[in-house]
Amino acid sequence: MMFRVVLVQFVTSLVLAALAGTVAGLHAALSALFGALACSLPNGLFALNLALLGRLRQSHGSQEGSARASPGGALGILIGEFCKVLLMVGLLALTVRSYKDVVWPALIIGVGVVLMVQPVALAWRQR
Repeated sequence: MMFRVVLVQFVTSLVLAALAGTVAGLHAALSALFGALACSLPNGLFALNLALLGRLRQSHGSQEGSARASPGGALGILIGEFCKVLLMVGLLALTVRSYKDVVWPALIIGVGVVLMVQPVALAWRQR
């Protein structure tokens, strides 16, 4: 399910970039794509981290014979979330420093739309 949400974010990134390109040109399309990918790539890595933590917890639970959650699980999620936010900010800073023709409205809309599509995709999948 986590990977489906990330897939929806990637597809949204491409659709948003195409829409920005048709409305405002190439620089807007690239700005929207870079902004959207700066959010969806860290989310994909975080989903991978959660999947690996789940497998580790399952393997530890089967070895110990108990199904209780490991105390390091919450800390692992917290560290993963911190790394996700740090990577997102770093990718946005890299975009701004390396791409001189940034179209700010497209970049900000790209970030906002991809961040807003995550709870919508989660709610849609729970129905």
